[in-house]
Parts: sequence; C-alpha cells; structure tokens
Amino acid sequence: MLVSLLSLKQVNLMKSYSKNIKRLLREYIVKAYDRELHRELVKLDMSFAQWRDGKIDSDELNYRIHQYHSGASRDLYKKYNNANDDMNVAYAIVTDILNRDEIPAELLEALTGLLEFYQSIKDEGELKAPGE
Repeated sequence: MLVSLLSLKQVNLMKSYSKNIKRLLREYIVKAYDRELHRELVKLDMSFAQWRDGKIDSDELNYRIHQYHSGASRDLYKKYNNANDDMNVAYAIVTDILNRDEIPAELLEALTGLLEFYQSIKDEGELKAPGE
C-alpha cells in the first residue's frame, strides 16, 4: 500500500489542469458531494420517520442528529473541502458515486492516472466504498 501511496503522490503532484478541466472538476465535485450527502440524509430521515411513528423517543432522535452532525456531515465536509477535487472526483467515479458515462471524455482523460490508481486499489479489495 505504501508503494501505491507514493504512486498516487507522483501522479497527483505532476498535474496542472486547464481552466476547463478545473471548471469540470468543480462541477463534478459538487455532484459527488450532493449524492453522498443525500445518502446520509436519507439515513437521518429514517430516524425522523421512526420518531414520528413512536418507535424512538425525542432523546434518541436528538442523539442521532448529533451523531449525524459530528460524524457523517463533518466527514463529508472535510472530504469535499480539502482542495483535492481531482482525487475526490476520481474516487467518486471508481466507487460509482458518479457514473462514468456522465463524465465528459476530456475530464476522464485528465484523471486517467488517478482513475487507474483507485481502480487498482479497488481490484485489490482495499478501496473503502462510500457508507462503509
């Protein structure tokens, strides 16, 4: 895995993107963030449904809201606001947060090295998928 991390650093440090690629990265990072946030909010919504149905009390719902806020919400914010848009978009593609078919060819080409990196980790069974 250390070799893979070194390879990732080499791939990532050598990249300088055109304005168009940077724009596309920003566009798709927003989509990936929204999809992951939606997944987590659906889980939280299930807690609200349980509360409305009387299956959990207000204290338990409050606890779950707190867990969401200090856990999933914070983790996603940190992940998607760390200036590694290219890495996050590549990860989102390989883990099917973003469908490869929806990504413009020029962006896929710009991310080739990162996509190969994440795919190799996925093939080894060591890539943590969203929600795990």
